[in-house]
Amino acid sequence: MLTGLKNAFSIKELRGKIIFTIAMLVLYRLGAHIPVPGIPFQGITGLFSNTGTSVASGAMALLNLFSGGALAYVSVFSLGIMPYITSSIILQMLQAVVPSLHELAREGEVGQTKITQYSRYLTLALAILNSIGYLFLFKSFGISFNGADAPEIIFDIVIVGTLVAGAMLIMWMGELITQRGIGNGMSLIIFANIMAGLPQSIYSSVENGSSGILMTVIVCVVILIVIPLIVYIERGQRRIPVQYAKRVVGRRMMGGQSTYLPIKVNTAGVIPIIFASALLYFPAQIAVFFPGVAWIQVVAGALSSGWLNWVLNVVLIVFFAYFYTSMVFNPEDTADNLQKQGGFIPGVRPGRATAAYIKNALSKITLPSAIFLAIIAIVPSIVFSFTGNTLIRAFGGTSILIMVGVVLDTIAKVESQMKMYDYDGFFK
Repeated sequence: MLTGLKNAFSIKELRGKIIFTIAMLVLYRLGAHIPVPGIPFQGITGLFSNTGTSVASGAMALLNLFSGGALAYVSVFSLGIMPYITSSIILQMLQAVVPSLHELAREGEVGQTKITQYSRYLTLALAILNSIGYLFLFKSFGISFNGADAPEIIFDIVIVGTLVAGAMLIMWMGELITQRGIGNGMSLIIFANIMAGLPQSIYSSVENGSSGILMTVIVCVVILIVIPLIVYIERGQRRIPVQYAKRVVGRRMMGGQSTYLPIKVNTAGVIPIIFASALLYFPAQIAVFFPGVAWIQVVAGALSSGWLNWVLNVVLIVFFAYFYTSMVFNPEDTADNLQKQGGFIPGVRPGRATAAYIKNALSKITLPSAIFLAIIAIVPSIVFSFTGNTLIRAFGGTSILIMVGVVLDTIAKVESQMKMYDYDGFFK
């Protein structure tokens, strides 16, 4: 691995991408600790302790987790990456029901550029809506604003504008990492958010004395056991044999070879968990508009933690696993491409029969992978509800899945870049 790291930094272009990615993530984490104008730094330390009810604190903890702790500091990046993720979910789902968007998605790079532009506009609208809600939230906690001589409306506009600008800056940084760095920018920002809270969670867990130390050791051992299992599932493939017919091209005989069609066991990756968490996170966003309405706070808290959250998480993860798999892997297109290239699955007729065969194989492997994702995501939440250990909340199944998935995806992209320069790979 050290040799692979050395080889990666010996390539000028790849070194520049890695350094650029690290620099953008560092800049993002710096922004997560810069308070918005008008809010004293010392006045926000008790933001979550003053919620008054466990229901509210559960929703607030979820909001803070996805912002990487930025919400607790009332920073310029308090909205986090969630407005961008929510807009992506909405557009992904609209592509399945709106014919014009579906056709636009099939137009390749030009269509994808337009969809990305729509996503930016929707992110802006959601950021404005969320920032107004957060303004009401901050005021409901009794946070005092500096500058008493100026009208309060001026500071309200400044705070909302700062939060919106922060959300759009995060979106821009994520897209910039994807274009000029290594890996998916959105996933790497989520990865940075999870890692940012890890040291404090470990300290809080160990601080509880001998029982806390024992629980910390147990959690770390379980994580070390689970990570290889996650990697095994992420790397798993269902290989469908494919035979290519012989054909004469000019004076040469082409085709005739046997190969396979690889289908990942977990085609959707960590996207189902991110999408499910974002949807369950949305009621907590709505609740910040109505801090004084008890039933809305109860609903937000129930969807943020507890048995209802666990059940909905399982249902949504399974749903998004199938939904996102159907978006990124089209059996009809695959069967059509095989037929055009003279390929066929032994024992299966080309065309519709091949598409049905691939679709059936895809459905069979998607269900167990989706259930696996749901179990990994839910079990730590259940354990946390009984133990209250902060390390389990911050570094639970969802966090591990996202982190392992992001690391594997980033390493794969680094290896693909290195192979262009005839290096063996990252782990060779």
